[in-house]
Parts: sequence; structure tokens; C-alpha cells
Amino acid sequence: MRKQIENRDDLKLLVTTFYDKIRADEEIGFFFNETITDWDEHLEKLTDFWETNLFAVKKYKGNPILAHNAVDKRFDQRITPNEFGIWLNLWFATLDELFEGENVEILKRRARKMGTFLYMNIFESRG
Repeated sequence: MRKQIENRDDLKLLVTTFYDKIRADEEIGFFFNETITDWDEHLEKLTDFWETNLFAVKKYKGNPILAHNAVDKRFDQRITPNEFGIWLNLWFATLDELFEGENVEILKRRARKMGTFLYMNIFESRG
């Protein structure tokens, strides 16, 4: 039974389930598995990010642009729109699997915009 996204616990379930799929993905999992050393800490940070994004709670501290640019550099600029597409498709699938309602649609729109923005910054940072 799907439910509304109402609080941090819901976002934690979303983030944890989503990154289980990401980590297992044959095409993009290695970017994450070879970069992230403390998954518990990373999942908390990402839950903070989405809680800040959706509920305007000032918890997230970080710079996603610098982090993604560093990953692209580490992997010899191999991140393409395809990787962002896989990421986005898994995000949408996880949202639809677990939840329903307005916040699902908000998180889909924001993830789509964020993915485009991050990729454009990666591309620009390559010089």
C-alpha cells in the first residue's frame, strides 16, 4: 500500500530503497560503490538533502555541484546524460513503488531539474 510522503522517516525509506537499487545497478552502481566509503553517513546526508528540499528544513550541509564534479573527474569524465537518465528512472520507479501524492510529483520534478543542472555543471567544469 502506497502512502503520502509526510516526514523524514518517509524520505529515509525512499533514499535507502533508492540507493539499494543504485548500488546494485550494473551500469552506474560502480560510480557510487567505488566513491562512497561510509554508506550510513551518506544516506543520512542525502536524507538531509531531500528533507531540506521538500520540507524546507535547514539540515543539509554540502555542495552537490563540487561533489559530482569530483566524481566525474575521478572517473575520467565518463559521466554522461545516460548515467543521469538511469539515476532518474530509478528515482521515479522507487517513488512510484513506495508512495503516492503531490510530494511524489514534486520530488520527480525537482530531481529532473537537479539532474539537468548537475550534468550541465559537470560538462562546463570539463573546460
